[in-house]
Amino acid sequence: MKQNHLAFADWLTARAQHIEQKLDELLPPADAVPARLHEAMRYAVLGGGKRVRAALVYAAGLACPVSGPSMAVEASLDRAAAAVELIHAYSLVHDDLPCMDDDVLRRGQPTVHVRYDEATAMLAGDALQPLAFQFLADMPIAPALVVQATQALARAAGSRGMAGGQAIDLGAVGRTLTRDELQQMHGMKTGAMLAVSVAVGGIVAGASSVSRRALDEYAQAIGLAFQVVDDILDVTADTAKLGKTAGKDAAENKPTYVSLLGLEEARRFASSLRDTALQALAPLGEGRARLAELADFIVLRDR
Repeated sequence: MKQNHLAFADWLTARAQHIEQKLDELLPPADAVPARLHEAMRYAVLGGGKRVRAALVYAAGLACPVSGPSMAVEASLDRAAAAVELIHAYSLVHDDLPCMDDDVLRRGQPTVHVRYDEATAMLAGDALQPLAFQFLADMPIAPALVVQATQALARAAGSRGMAGGQAIDLGAVGRTLTRDELQQMHGMKTGAMLAVSVAVGGIVAGASSVSRRALDEYAQAIGLAFQVVDDILDVTADTAKLGKTAGKDAAENKPTYVSLLGLEEARRFASSLRDTALQALAPLGEGRARLAELADFIVLRDR
């Protein structure tokens, strides 16, 4: 993973291509029994997306002193990056179902339940979850670090993280939330998985306690910033650019940072979160460069 010489855009593209290849290798073959389920799993995971979560895993690994054989660490970062991408993919499959957000477009393509059917989509998401933890269990690093990474991902994906945030989101439709309530919801629904991507990268690389604290502060800020920018893009970008239905939050009367704060204040809030994230990286020294670039990318992106 020695790509520090690359410009950020080239590094990000290289990381996305790399994890795409690893996911293709690690996922069950499309023709393995049950073929329709495996095909749907691959459809849900492969062929699109910015791979921001995977990039955060790799960037956090670069930012911290590496312990143990570097080949083992690099192989483990690949599996950790694949694991967070699988959890993210499963969450999108389930979020798009008619019983949740009922969306028909994801990454510019028909959603999994539209391409296949609802039952297959539900099973694809169900199967991706345990496979993610299998990837972590297979990491060739110290067992204690495997346990820490597994615990972190389980917390981030569960009822006190992503799943809990989605439950709050579903219950908030048509209601007016306070800023603190909105922040709690998004910190769980979106922020938790972005934050754990940073955390597991640091864990795999053998980060010190000081580095882990810096990574955590950075991740909390950037995880929330990602959702604030998502809310902004929902009202400023079109469907073709987003690759998903634009304006859906407003149409369904969902609480967002734009509806609560207004567009310009939401933009200022995202910028302040970016500043917080960058300041948090100071203890990491020169290794923080990719994480800093990712903070800029997340806040300044246009899709």
